[in-house]
Amino acid sequence: MAQLKDDCFAFGGDLLPLEDALARLKGRVDVIAGTESIPLDQCLGRIVAETVAADVAVPPHDNSAVDGYAVYFSDLTEGRETHLSVGGRIAAGHPLGHEASRGQAYRIFTGAPMPMGSDGTQASGPDTVFMEEDVSLDGTSVVLPSGLKKGANCRFKGEDITVGQTLIESGTRIRPQDIGLAASVGQTSLTVYRALKVCVFSTGDEIQNPGDAHRDGSVFDANRFTIKALLRGIGLTVTDLGILVDDEESIAAALSKAATNHDLIITTGGVSAGEEDHVKAAIERQGCLDFWRLAIKPGRPIALGHIRNSTGTEITPFFGLPGNPVAAMVTFMMIARPIIFALQGARLQDTTPARFQVPSAFAATKKKGRREWLRGLLKLNDQGKTVVEKYRSSGAGILTSMTLSSGLIELSEDRTDVSPGDLLDYIPFSEVMG
Repeated sequence: MAQLKDDCFAFGGDLLPLEDALARLKGRVDVIAGTESIPLDQCLGRIVAETVAADVAVPPHDNSAVDGYAVYFSDLTEGRETHLSVGGRIAAGHPLGHEASRGQAYRIFTGAPMPMGSDGTQASGPDTVFMEEDVSLDGTSVVLPSGLKKGANCRFKGEDITVGQTLIESGTRIRPQDIGLAASVGQTSLTVYRALKVCVFSTGDEIQNPGDAHRDGSVFDANRFTIKALLRGIGLTVTDLGILVDDEESIAAALSKAATNHDLIITTGGVSAGEEDHVKAAIERQGCLDFWRLAIKPGRPIALGHIRNSTGTEITPFFGLPGNPVAAMVTFMMIARPIIFALQGARLQDTTPARFQVPSAFAATKKKGRREWLRGLLKLNDQGKTVVEKYRSSGAGILTSMTLSSGLIELSEDRTDVSPGDLLDYIPFSEVMG
């Protein structure tokens, strides 16, 4: 496991545009995850640590793309029908077993290997396949129409993948199709970065767990459960430290213990400079804390830093997300998530969510110089066109704005207003969850 740089999160200073902040991370965030080789079936969502190259071709041999008849193109009569006797039958997984003779057609099925020619190679064998619905039978012969091009309905060796071709680059987060690609060249396992072990906790005497008897002045802890779900959705191993009381000594002890056996520590709220915000002081006793003053809404500021373990030999990254539930979720999706992937070896550019331009169904204004994320819902307008409507409330504490929306509407720093019909950047939740 690599060491995290002491100052990798230390940006400080004036308000930063989000893109500038994330760009500064490139080259500053070390990979802290070790590697392991695991079976292919367990690789979904993991990040590849070693580039995967093909040592076999796909397909491994020339084969038929259809059910039909394989012939030598040179045996066909130009401009009129050709009658050829049927010399054999070739099914998928069952090669012809002998040289294909000139002047004959061979019944062949989809995926079956093209027969060999006189020199024992496919290169010298039949090179064209007629679809069965395009031919007719005349006793023991097949009647082949004119006009088919040489090589028709054949799939050639290496048409998809050639020997030595790079299939999956290091830093790629594995998708189902990547697993299929690896399997297609005979891979049974991949070397991936280990999933980070993350602990999550909340602080505050006013916070209580769902299921507890409600106390006056208290609120149920939604953020901890939300963040745990987001972390598990990207394949991390999560420890729940529960709710820590507003006491600097208790928080410092919990942080020190957590830093000893976890790769990352996350909390929401409780890291400002208020009299009852003890997390900041507890962290600074055994590490450092930097406030990112980002030109974003919701979510300014967020806290990033590190904590040294009880022996002082290793440092563990710390993320302090905002306390409002929407701000906590949005900053996790747009800031913490790409950093977490980078800590696990992912290429930062590959963790940027896709944005889709969708016409607006609303009007709004915003402050220049700040990136904003509104909660949006895709719908069909009266003309049957897809548009995006913003949720009625943009407050950072309105958790229902996340559950009743389908994604985020991203408004750039230089935009000051939105009119119906304007094309807006829309980020589906599927791009930033899981």
